[in-house]
Amino acid sequence: MKAFVPILQFVLISFIVGYVSMLLQRESMMVWYPTLDKSALTPPGIVFSIVWSVLYLLMGISAGLVWNTRTVYSWTLILVFIVQLALNMLWSFCFFYMQSPVLGFVVLVVLFMVVVVYVAGSYTQHKWAAIMNIPYLLWLIFAGYLNLYVVINN
Repeated sequence: MKAFVPILQFVLISFIVGYVSMLLQRESMMVWYPTLDKSALTPPGIVFSIVWSVLYLLMGISAGLVWNTRTVYSWTLILVFIVQLALNMLWSFCFFYMQSPVLGFVVLVVLFMVVVVYVAGSYTQHKWAAIMNIPYLLWLIFAGYLNLYVVINN
């Protein structure tokens, strides 16, 4: 039970970031985003909600597992985790709130690199903590494609 509490806390933190990101996007999602030329591969809005919910859950569990390893290196990984959460929210701010797909793409590239660092580092601490972030990396690649499409075609 003691090991479950940090996992729950990191899941909650991840969902809070997701909620704040949603608030940053809300107005632009209704007014600005529908006017953009988007890829034919852009999924319906509900898919984004479902995917991000699963990803935030996995990210939170992963961070909790890393926290529970209680090594000196786990502190560094938690810092990397926090940085990636901040970049995740920054992408929403740049892309939607500022309505800057170019800046959003730059943030997304940096975010991808930070998540790669987290995955590689967490693999040494807890194999499953790393594996849980593979869907996140794949989604970031797809999001990068969608973001770049908007940059090129708008």
